[in-house]
Amino acid sequence: MNEANDVIWNKILAEIETEISRANFLTLFKNTSLLSVDDDIASITAPSIMIIDLIQRRFLEMLKKSCQKHLGESIEIIFVPRIILSKINETETPLFNKSVESTQSVGHLVRVRPEFTFQTMAVSGSNQLAFISAQTVAANIGGSYNPLFIYGPVGVGKTHLMQAVANEVYRKDSSAKIVYITSEEFTNEVVEAIRGNQTQSMKKRFRNATLLLIDDVQFIAGKDRVQEELFHTFNILIDRGSQVVLSSDRPPHEIKKLESRLSSRFAGGLTVDIEAPDFELKTAILLIKAKKFEVELPIEVAKIVAERVEDTRSLEGALLRIITESKTKNVPITEDIAIRALGGKRETNNFHPEEVVRSVCQFYSIKPTQLKGPRREASLVKARQVAMYLLKKELNLTLVEIGNLLGGRDHTTVMHGVEKIEKLVDSKANVEQDILGITKTIRGNFS
Repeated sequence: MNEANDVIWNKILAEIETEISRANFLTLFKNTSLLSVDDDIASITAPSIMIIDLIQRRFLEMLKKSCQKHLGESIEIIFVPRIILSKINETETPLFNKSVESTQSVGHLVRVRPEFTFQTMAVSGSNQLAFISAQTVAANIGGSYNPLFIYGPVGVGKTHLMQAVANEVYRKDSSAKIVYITSEEFTNEVVEAIRGNQTQSMKKRFRNATLLLIDDVQFIAGKDRVQEELFHTFNILIDRGSQVVLSSDRPPHEIKKLESRLSSRFAGGLTVDIEAPDFELKTAILLIKAKKFEVELPIEVAKIVAERVEDTRSLEGALLRIITESKTKNVPITEDIAIRALGGKRETNNFHPEEVVRSVCQFYSIKPTQLKGPRREASLVKARQVAMYLLKKELNLTLVEIGNLLGGRDHTTVMHGVEKIEKLVDSKANVEQDILGITKTIRGNFS
């Protein structure tokens, strides 16, 4: 945050402090800051998604009014959750709200990885609710959400979160009877117990648990005997006050060939989803993994990788390729090294990014210095957002690269600009004709 932003934000906070209670101000606003002001966008950082949600629901109009007073009538507000990662300066990465703590082994629970804890899990908007729910369950076994049913696509951190619950409960009480098992393993145990006439031993193991966690529960669908055993086990555990945590790739009502009575039990507690990781979450995951490998990963490189790699499970592989490329060539990790290691190019067409800038300026009769400058007139803002959209769609530049090209703007400003033009294009607004005209000019110059 620069000095000018600091001064403006202090004035805004001073006004807000006079309008709300001292407790609300200290809780919600004291640790906020103004990250950047680009065009008609003010990016405001706050410690967590929860704080942002409370500000938006209770004080957004008041905040917006004060921001418009000091930053201009057309200003829009974007909230960015802050991440504080050890060894990374806060001003470099205002993304998340949790510092990374060292992970200590909590013992040796069967099938549970000791490094899968709440402290080692990066948190953002895509998994915030599931994270908080899991923490609540671990702190109050059988007394909060029972069962806790977590669902989401492959590679979003469901297993990490479930095992974090197990590790936290074990850390507080090593005598607790904790059973973590996949649905495939549960199925195999039921089958083997029936085959070996050892069903009583199998039932005792599961039904005496303090905490039962079953991963990928969707795979019991269609297995009648297994579903029956789980149904009775489930009921006994809930009645005893034990905790059940389940995960799946879909919510209970969407699991085909799942008995209705079991689906009803699964949905009887709290059902939360984990969405595909957003840009901020993937950035944080990369920074955490880099620390694990004892590698200094520049924040700008992490952003580039996060934007290009969709699957969370592929992030570590991408990071290892970059580390290998850096060590092989005996050079520091840079943006160019990262792009080369990922097999990408900065441009996907045969023209240069500056040609896009020139064509946009020519179309709207403005100068490149105006397009890249700080002024926020509506006509300039529109031209910048069109340029952001074209640089992303035509050349597949990253948000960071586009921001740097257009005067050092923050990636959140670029993201907002691209999304705004996408919506206008989808709604068949006049801007679509502008884009077609600019694109035709660019390609005509290089045909």
